Amino acid sequence: MMDIKHLASYAPRLFFDQKEPFYPVRVGVSVLREGEQSPSFRRKFERLDAIVDYVIEFAIYWDYDIQHLYELEHVWIYVGKDGAVVDAEASFHGKYMKALLPDRSNLEGKTASLYSQPGKHAFSPLPIIFELLPNVRTATDRDAGLDGLTLPEWYKALGQYDEETNVLVRAYQQAYHRFTPSFEFVPYELAEREPLFVPWETLYEEIPERIEAELAIIRHTLSGSTENEEGR
Repeated sequence: MMDIKHLASYAPRLFFDQKEPFYPVRVGVSVLREGEQSPSFRRKFERLDAIVDYVIEFAIYWDYDIQHLYELEHVWIYVGKDGAVVDAEASFHGKYMKALLPDRSNLEGKTASLYSQPGKHAFSPLPIIFELLPNVRTATDRDAGLDGLTLPEWYKALGQYDEETNVLVRAYQQAYHRFTPSFEFVPYELAEREPLFVPWETLYEEIPERIEAELAIIRHTLSGSTENEEGR
């Protein structure tokens, strides 16, 4: 039986832009050992250091990235045989990087501190990294909703989404979510939000329902906006 409360105590402290419109709605947790494949990210854990007992994978889910509906980012915490944090990594636009600074100054006990890219949610131990990205401002404003609904391969079989869905998501994001980042960050204590944490398998089953619920909100909101425009 997975001890979610214990595993959640290793979750990172996240820092979000003061104007961030989206916060995590669910965290899927997996425990991985040497040779095992991540269930939600294209990587396999091979040649772990001898002092590592297991890796906790936090698959952090948002309903939205500023450019699309469906957002999943990851943090991996390497736990030693003594229960201490040996290492940590975090996702960054489909890849991943070290989550601990070389001097480990962003680690307090079991808690790593990570910054989240405004609107996009890629992780870094240093916020200045985000300001080096060419589209860090246009992504949250001009290009809000650009990608519509994005789904990984394991959900492609759902098959009921088309370009019309993408058009709706773009219109909704443009109308309600676009913003200009402040690059002033505030802490978000993920580990203290225990109800968000579930086994990955549970989150996997929930995501299609969440997508349908958000699409219903989008359709209702946009149809209401159209009716208001026509009634003027």
